[in-house]
Amino acid sequence: MADIYYVGVDVGTSNVRAALVRHTGAVVGIHSVPITVSNPKPDYYEQDSNEIWQAVCQSVKAVTCDIEEKSQIQGLGFTATCSLVVLDKDLEPIAVSPGKNNFNIVMWMDHRAKQEAEFINSQDHNVLKYVGGKVSLEMQTPKLLWLKKHMKNTWAMAAHFLDLPDFLTLKSTGQFSRSLCSLVCKWTYMCDEQTQGWDYNFFKAIGLEDLADDDWNKIGKVVLAPGTQCGKLSAAAALESGLSESTHVATSIIDAHAGGLALLAADATSKKNLIGRLGLICGTSTCHMCVSVDPIFVPGVWGPYYSAMIPGCWLTEGGQSSTGSLIDHIIKSHPAAKECTDKNVYKWLEGILEEMADMNFVSSPTYLTKDLHVYPDFHGNRSPLADPSMMGMVCGLTLDSSSKSLALLYVATLQALVYGTRQIIEQLTTSGHNITCVLLCGGLSKSPLFISTHVDALDVPVLIPDETESVLLGASMLAASASGNYSDVTAAALAMGGTAQSYRPEIFRKRYHDQKYAVFKKMQIDQKEYKDIMHVSKYTVQSGGDDDDKSLNSP
Repeated sequence: MADIYYVGVDVGTSNVRAALVRHTGAVVGIHSVPITVSNPKPDYYEQDSNEIWQAVCQSVKAVTCDIEEKSQIQGLGFTATCSLVVLDKDLEPIAVSPGKNNFNIVMWMDHRAKQEAEFINSQDHNVLKYVGGKVSLEMQTPKLLWLKKHMKNTWAMAAHFLDLPDFLTLKSTGQFSRSLCSLVCKWTYMCDEQTQGWDYNFFKAIGLEDLADDDWNKIGKVVLAPGTQCGKLSAAAALESGLSESTHVATSIIDAHAGGLALLAADATSKKNLIGRLGLICGTSTCHMCVSVDPIFVPGVWGPYYSAMIPGCWLTEGGQSSTGSLIDHIIKSHPAAKECTDKNVYKWLEGILEEMADMNFVSSPTYLTKDLHVYPDFHGNRSPLADPSMMGMVCGLTLDSSSKSLALLYVATLQALVYGTRQIIEQLTTSGHNITCVLLCGGLSKSPLFISTHVDALDVPVLIPDETESVLLGASMLAASASGNYSDVTAAALAMGGTAQSYRPEIFRKRYHDQKYAVFKKMQIDQKEYKDIMHVSKYTVQSGGDDDDKSLNSP
């Protein structure tokens, strides 16, 4: 019998990756194509949907070129960042910021809509209860409101607003549909066991009631569950991607949710096993995914979302806005970064740390940061504070600019990210979740130091799947579900989830992390106190004359 394959596509922040996956869940090939991120001004991050689609076709064609009989590839699944795509009536891109350019995507990490998010949150609408009490400026309603206020021509010309994963299924099939995952998690679409739909009163309250025209056609009136077939590959898409028109296309899912689907299914034998697990999808940012049988409302944490990832389960989603990007920033901004000749900078740094631990007669690099502390919210706090105004902090800097100082800053930053996860787990537990283990995937999860820090600081078992490409595997699980070979996406996930390695905590290291975590929380409190002290309302700004020199004067 010929092998059955599925193709999973992941559109990340900086590249498009396609994977060829056997029906067993084994990833047999990956091809990656870089894509452009435009950062025209602070907090503005944009992309071009045409460039992304070309990269999708290029990566799919490359990874499947050795499969002569394309009918063996029975499904195609997409996952992507939760970015906002704007198209006109002819499905052509419309610019999302002033100036002549082709960038028609407001990226997930774009923070231009701060005031709009604050206005939406001031309405205190019932819808907000399903996003931890506050809508994030990374979600789509604040971005839509920003476009309506600041890009009037774009708003007038726009015929379709789509989440990036839904744009990909549109381009693949030529048919309009929206994923329940994207709409529930990022668009304030309401869904529970009995009913689902858009809340007109909410959109009217925030000034976006015109989106209800034509039965909500601009933002989605056909809504499908992740993994259900949304069509077959169109003739044009088949030609561009090198696949057969008989290929089943799955309703999409957000990238972190694809990773969550695959993570929770690793070493699981039934749907019941999925409850109580916390999946960490570690990329540019980190998303924290867990599911429950009943809805659990967690302050400052997104959700609960019904059937957004696992059918019939409620999803809770925590997150950190900058993790992989923070590590990269810490490394690249340090003068010693240029000393690295190893292609794997993390391996280089962790080698330096092992040498330092030996020289200081300590059993682990963990203990080298007693006097160096990092607070990691350089791009705001997504959970559990839900405060985009939070910033990064470092305590314990010296004049040392050597590779050793960079290595110490690196491990202190890793620890800070884990403490952020610990705070999210505490909030989940206080609200009613019972977290029994943590599963990791993504670039950072390949670092032994990152793994061991989670194990020791969180005091729960940590599982690392043997198949490390969880996001691509999750996308292929959608494809398997859409092919009709499984009853639903849960069945596909359990069949393809694979095995995992388990790591257990060391109690004596936990005590050290407890102390460091206390410093983490104190830094958080201190930052808020600094803001209170320097609150602008306590000062007046006066012009200094013709040279426009301005000074702050106490009232």
